[in-house]
Amino acid sequence: MNIGDTANLNTNPEDTPETILRLFVYGTLKRGYWNHQRFCAQARNIEPAVVWGRLYHLHAGFPALEVPEGLILARGTSDPLTDARRQQEIGTPRFGRPTGDWDLIHGELVTFTDPQRDLPPIDRLEGFRPGGHSMYQRVMVAVLCGRTPIPAWTYWMSYPPYTERVASGQWLRP
Repeated sequence: MNIGDTANLNTNPEDTPETILRLFVYGTLKRGYWNHQRFCAQARNIEPAVVWGRLYHLHAGFPALEVPEGLILARGTSDPLTDARRQQEIGTPRFGRPTGDWDLIHGELVTFTDPQRDLPPIDRLEGFRPGGHSMYQRVMVAVLCGRTPIPAWTYWMSYPPYTERVASGQWLRP
């Protein structure tokens, strides 16, 4: 996959940093998959990107991403604007290879400009319930888009049960 030399991380000049929220997606929210149109149609921008992790195919028919605990920059809350501001506060993260058998996971960086509208439906889809039992956790990690590391939210699962590891690092339609 060609992730390009430069990343067009800019959005509309009218967007404020407090309203920009970036989400790394690696499964059914990617372009061409069944949840993209419903949940990402309002995105301002979508670009190829990678993260470090382990990708699994769950027997339920969708993927799960495990990321190294040491690379988690922040954990999601129930307030999308708080999470958008937190993303802006992180600055430029380091994107170094972690110790262990981690892979580069290929996906897409989706930029939203109205996190209050766009993030809660995706949190519900992913079963993310801050403070409660969640299917996936939403965490912030370093994402490499082009040659630029940036902080972005993603959904991860620690030690996914009943899975097959996707050795290619890219989940494709089953």
